[in-house]
Amino acid sequence: MPRSLPPVGEIRHVHFVAVCGTAMGSLACMLAARGFRVTGSDTDAYPPMSDQLRRAGIEVKKGWDPSRLGKDSPDLVVVIGNAARPDNPEARAAIDAGLHYVSFCDAVEHFFLRGKHSVVITGTHGKTTTTSVVAWMLTHAGRDPSALIGGVFENFGGSFRLGSGPEFVIEGDEYDSAFFDKTPKFLHYDARTALITSVEFDHADIYASLDEIKSAFRKLVAQLPADGRIVAATDAESVREVIVGAKVPVEGYGFREGAVWRVSDVAFDADGTQFTAWKRDQRVARVRMPLFGRHNVENVLGALAVCASLGVDPEVAAAAMASFAGVKRRQELRGEAAGMAVIDDFAHHPTAVRETIAAIRSRYPERRLFAILEPRTNTSRRRFFETDFADALAAADEVLLAGVFKADALEDEERMRPEVVVERVRAAGKQAHYLPEVDAIVEHLARHRTGKDVALVMSNGGFGNIWERLLGRLRQG
Repeated sequence: MPRSLPPVGEIRHVHFVAVCGTAMGSLACMLAARGFRVTGSDTDAYPPMSDQLRRAGIEVKKGWDPSRLGKDSPDLVVVIGNAARPDNPEARAAIDAGLHYVSFCDAVEHFFLRGKHSVVITGTHGKTTTTSVVAWMLTHAGRDPSALIGGVFENFGGSFRLGSGPEFVIEGDEYDSAFFDKTPKFLHYDARTALITSVEFDHADIYASLDEIKSAFRKLVAQLPADGRIVAATDAESVREVIVGAKVPVEGYGFREGAVWRVSDVAFDADGTQFTAWKRDQRVARVRMPLFGRHNVENVLGALAVCASLGVDPEVAAAAMASFAGVKRRQELRGEAAGMAVIDDFAHHPTAVRETIAAIRSRYPERRLFAILEPRTNTSRRRFFETDFADALAAADEVLLAGVFKADALEDEERMRPEVVVERVRAAGKQAHYLPEVDAIVEHLARHRTGKDVALVMSNGGFGNIWERLLGRLRQG
């Protein structure tokens, strides 16, 4: 078990093992901004996190070397990311030497959450966008919050904000904390206000079923303090199930009757979305936002409910959305060439794929929509969602399915079969192709463009820098 950490005032040096993940890198930058000496190592570093670390003055060493730990330094704390395995040389050296070591989530709690009102944004989908919206609404309202976001938020110019106000808004993942701590991350954040956007099956490498995921969320609900609050997307049965028996006030939000917070008069145009927000029978705000899709209407409605529970007038919170600049890799327009808009999105679960395609349809209603998916996550690389992915992708005009990431790491009987997904999309009457390599996808798009297209690229990883490669090829003509 990890040793108890020294008081924050006695810590001078923090070393990160696997520093380049979005969460780990963000925490490293936050500590650097607070004046700590920060070092880190990883197998590789790539944008946008590599850029953020460099701007913070944090040098990332490539590979693992136990000598970096400075074993004679009593003021050292080693943060071990959940990307590090039990045999990681630096993690192993820290543990064997009796150094202070800690998971990412416990480090956040130790250095930043104590004394703050912890606002934890959870759910299978929508966490990053909703965390950004809540943080921006509080900032716009003058509350000067702190925030830690699982993506690069354009309004903050990065993935975090350090404020002097009472609230700390943080994205809370149900994934486990570290190889030495298999509890969900969100249980470590001392949530006082919790928002639950969705509860679906994911993380097939650590959860065997949806019931196991529900159990994790029920633990979060059960541990909220007496003065806590839950805001939940109660249109979903799975969300309603995990909040049953909650001992704190619960405010549901969604499109259906019965929710405390509801929407009406939703309208899409070229600039985004408008809707009216209601709390019970009271109209509280008209929202205009540069976001698209039904799921983002729900995300922003949930954020309004959270901010109202914290004392922010809904009209003031809603006004913040006019200047909301978005999050990188969430429906991000990477560029346009030869009549094709190239959109980068983080969608990697069938529900997110379906909602993202619908959102892009509303944004570009007159264009031919190519949906390009890379199965990259531990869940999407497996067979669990073959049918669901096919059904979701079939909403596009044409589907291009890339090769399964690190396919050789999975047994044949558990690995997703792209050919099966493609055949099911074709059976739905849509064009679909399995193109394992990025070059083949780029060439197909360049050759089959109509001059009035949108390429929606969905992956939670680097995907061979497909966006820039595609734009470069399109500009060649």
